[in-house]
Amino acid sequence: MARLSRARTMPTGPSPFRVEAPPLPRAKFANPQLTALGEPRAHVPLVAFDTLWFNTGTLCNLACATCYIESSPTNDALIYLTVVEVTRFLDEIAEGELATREIGFTGGEPFMNPEIMTMLDQSLASGRNVLVLTNAMKPMRRHEAALLALRERFGDKLTLRVSLDHYTPSIHEAERGARSWQPALDGLKWLSANGFSIAVAGRHVAAQPDAAARAGYAALFAAEKIAIDAHDQSRLVLFPEMDSSADVPEITTACWGILGVSPADVMCATSRMVVHRRGEKLARVAACTLIPYDPSFDMGATLAEATKSVLLNHPHCARFCVLGGANCSG
Repeated sequence: MARLSRARTMPTGPSPFRVEAPPLPRAKFANPQLTALGEPRAHVPLVAFDTLWFNTGTLCNLACATCYIESSPTNDALIYLTVVEVTRFLDEIAEGELATREIGFTGGEPFMNPEIMTMLDQSLASGRNVLVLTNAMKPMRRHEAALLALRERFGDKLTLRVSLDHYTPSIHEAERGARSWQPALDGLKWLSANGFSIAVAGRHVAAQPDAAARAGYAALFAAEKIAIDAHDQSRLVLFPEMDSSADVPEITTACWGILGVSPADVMCATSRMVVHRRGEKLARVAACTLIPYDPSFDMGATLAEATKSVLLNHPHCARFCVLGGANCSG
């Protein structure tokens, strides 16, 4: 697949979302079974196949300052997923009678994938809810007519979650680049005006309380006539920032009781993600949406192979899922 090359404005200066922490010691997250202190590492069993994610590819119209998956207009480390590959996994869900409630699409920017609309159509036709993560900019706007047709046929079974990193243009653009705010806001307003089921994904700025962030978004949504309740945590999802180079505690088996967290609450207890890495013959299953490249989080070529437990041997497991309490699903 040819790499894309196009002009875009890169973010400048430090991102307001970077994690303020000392560097991660080399000894941490080195042994899959044991922490740096020799304690047994926590693991998460699959308790339900609630959500299946498809990563449509890492190509994106933006190159954000702290993109965990390093998406950009030139990075195709995860190549475009195809309809044939999506169909293979939808068929496996049907044949295995898996109780999969939701199909998610992420990227990169999913609407850059040339087969995205067929993938959405097939997923919705399977009877499941579909969630698409998008920046709502030009790639999405090219598909307005097709999206309207899907909304007419499937209604609120289709939800689009728009990345709006902050409720102010300056902080959003510090992460996503100059001139990225207004197109994203316009795309979100178009979705709202046309009656789509919508949500927004933002990020926590260091030291800002959750209530203050939601109040800021609520004021924006009211001023722009965007039909989202900023106090509904399923409609405004505020994610913790991730930085795999910054120090974070390792999660041991004892941490579940100490933190009052259940392994069943962690994202990989109920979901998996399909990716097609450049150089691999077939699409494969990764443990979660956050760690597509690490071979220790590769779960196999089929959903049947991907049912084994996940060892929490990555900083994202601790910062985002266990300590952050975040989940990408709808």
